[in-house]
Amino acid sequence: MTMLIAQGAPSVVTQMVGSGLIGVREGLEAGIVVMVLIAFAVKSDRRDSLKWIWLGVAAALTMMIATFLIIQFGSSTISSLGAELLAGIASLVAVAIVTFMVLWMRKAAAHISGDLKSGLTNALAVGGAAVFGLAFLAVGREGFETALLMVGYAESVSGGVWPLVGLLLGMLIAVVLTWLLYKGAIAIDFARFFTYTGYFLIVVAAGILAYGVGALQVYGWLPGLGEIAFDISSWYDQSAWYGVILAGIFNFRPEPTVLQVIAWAGYIVIVGGLFYARGRSSTRRPEAAPATLEEAS
Repeated sequence: MTMLIAQGAPSVVTQMVGSGLIGVREGLEAGIVVMVLIAFAVKSDRRDSLKWIWLGVAAALTMMIATFLIIQFGSSTISSLGAELLAGIASLVAVAIVTFMVLWMRKAAAHISGDLKSGLTNALAVGGAAVFGLAFLAVGREGFETALLMVGYAESVSGGVWPLVGLLLGMLIAVVLTWLLYKGAIAIDFARFFTYTGYFLIVVAAGILAYGVGALQVYGWLPGLGEIAFDISSWYDQSAWYGVILAGIFNFRPEPTVLQVIAWAGYIVIVGGLFYARGRSSTRRPEAAPATLEEAS
């Protein structure tokens, strides 16, 4: 599709693994939100509101998939150079949204469960439409973030449909895990899980940022296209297992430009440092991590 992608597209399996990990992480975030809402509705003896919660969740998931498809495959109707521009802008927007959400979740996890319960209490008093709106907005926030992240990720690895397939499979796994948590069949240390996956998302986002910078360099909006930071292509095999994994998940290329390296390293240092600092400043275990029905409600 583009000059950057033409350097070697990762395998289908690797594309699906990378997006699948994102799907599990983001899906569990959304799953926790749904679990809190359902558990609180059941505990409040308002099972009649469950259909509105599920309708809101379904609408949010539909919005996520539609957003991804519209942006991702809308690029097929424009020129190759125009696709580079769209890919670059989409990547930068995705990185901005994901950065905000990752840092916000690092702080908000401590009180998100209480906020959801308070919001649902008010929505139940208003009626079904309000419950639908609360569920849609709560899950849709995660869905919109995921859609934009996946647009940037899919553009950086292939521009095809396989990253979306991997994302959906990852979210299916998250649904199963959430159901097991709801039933009390398993327990997860959410504080540790979201910390590790938060760092993972930061590294993924850094790769997407580097790709977006490269795409805008190809289009001509950013300088330095011919200024190569280093070239290890003489011994680095992109078709080997390590090359496929690093390219498919972290968007690593053996010939990055100087500006791409600066953007990647700067993002890791700044955002990774902020993420670490926010975790250190948290004095309570995140309340957004109920492991059973009783804890959620």
